[in-house]
Amino acid sequence: SYQLFVATFNPLVFNAKTAELVSHHQVEIQQSFPKEGWVEEDPKEIMQSVYECMERTCEKLQQLDIDLSNIKAVGVTNQRETTLVWDKETGEPLYNAIVWLDLRTQSTVESLINKAPGQNKNHLKPKTGLPISPYFSAVKLRWLLDNVEEVRLAVRSQRAMFGTVDSWIIWCLTGGQNGGVHCTDVSNASRTMLFNIHSLDWDPELCRYFDIPMEILPEVRSSSEIYGVMCLGDQSAALVGQMCFQEGQAKNTYGTGCFLLRNTGTKPLMSDHGLLTTVAYKLGKNEPACYALEGSVAIAGAVVRWLKDNLGIVQSSAEIEKLAAAAGTSYGCYFVPAFSGLYAPYWEPSARGIICGLTQFTNRNHLAFAALEAVCFQTREILDAMNQDSGLPLTQLQVDGGMTSNRLLMQLQADILCIPVVKPTMSETTALGVAMAAGAAEGVGVWSLSPSDLPHATSEKYQPQIHCDESEFRFARWKKAVQRSMNWETTEPCCNANGTEGPS
Repeated sequence: SYQLFVATFNPLVFNAKTAELVSHHQVEIQQSFPKEGWVEEDPKEIMQSVYECMERTCEKLQQLDIDLSNIKAVGVTNQRETTLVWDKETGEPLYNAIVWLDLRTQSTVESLINKAPGQNKNHLKPKTGLPISPYFSAVKLRWLLDNVEEVRLAVRSQRAMFGTVDSWIIWCLTGGQNGGVHCTDVSNASRTMLFNIHSLDWDPELCRYFDIPMEILPEVRSSSEIYGVMCLGDQSAALVGQMCFQEGQAKNTYGTGCFLLRNTGTKPLMSDHGLLTTVAYKLGKNEPACYALEGSVAIAGAVVRWLKDNLGIVQSSAEIEKLAAAAGTSYGCYFVPAFSGLYAPYWEPSARGIICGLTQFTNRNHLAFAALEAVCFQTREILDAMNQDSGLPLTQLQVDGGMTSNRLLMQLQADILCIPVVKPTMSETTALGVAMAAGAAEGVGVWSLSPSDLPHATSEKYQPQIHCDESEFRFARWKKAVQRSMNWETTEPCCNANGTEGPS
């Protein structure tokens, strides 16, 4: 087992009148990789980071002479598919949280697809909006039930609770085993493969399909109502934070992965081109649910960390922009970072990463450029699919997330999409979105979401600087590399920790 610090907990405090960021504090959370393709987090460490960050943030507010009683609501935004099970009597987690990127359920998914009518991975999509994939929570929960004795025993004795990270945090913050609220919101529930996106509730037929006992599932609520604290899935929160409330508006978030969401209004639009149909938000008990088309990319910012930690090509994440700028081109080198298979639009968990087009002239600067281009090419694939599904091409792309501080990446993205890329000056739109939802909840009412009351956000625009023909040529070459990555056979024997070959 080896470990990396990659996840973070980061509470931010906003002024409800101006949307100004007042204070924040960040703590890294350790992720562990006990086997190849496995990714886990410690649920107790998640909560320790929550408590520490809240305490430090309050200290910073007091240093600014801000009365803590002015905090009117708390919202939670989270990794949506990461899966936990805990004991409601002891409050103890029964296993580590299985992170959204985890691939341990690949064989389960292959078996389910083989049993589906016509071996169709989209067999459940009419109800869920999702293909059958290791990405989503149902198969992670199924693995826990099949492989962890403590989970099985807790289910049998009616002590088990399932939830995504939002459910775990809310349950702990509202009392835990002493009356904690076991709930989630529609945006998180819609990422489980157990939720009917039309009825907006857990689906008995889907639960029977995965053999999941419904009594362990949290209550599903709207994204903006008082239930201790409010919650909203991270990408839905970014959609709200970018103020994409109108049908047709879209945003792309560049973090560990990349997530492009387009608001499709109050009716779900099913994709014919490999995208997900998801519940974007439901901003109140009596408000209609709004839906989105989503394209999910597993590896975006994670490719920079891979270059740093696994290859030692860069010393820091900030250095990649300098290296790539020094090259100014990939010199024909193309990178497909399919470390966790390929998500949208392929949904191919067996795909593997490829770097191709290498020559004796290729150096680390070209690899850095190719890595940044790979993030942009993956976004281009999703945008093309989204334009085909909606029939109305986007004329500009709103962006946010940590990677948007890389100016070269943003210019490359505009060049490869052949449309402007618009980055808000305040890039923490995910946190802003959940703060808006929390502040707008009935009974809180400190934030108005009516269009005339929304704050004006300043932004920076990147215009395309190359001819579209050049963009099309580079994209076509990268697509050839993608096809190779999906035909890669992983038949080599596994190695033990000491590097010698041995049984997997």
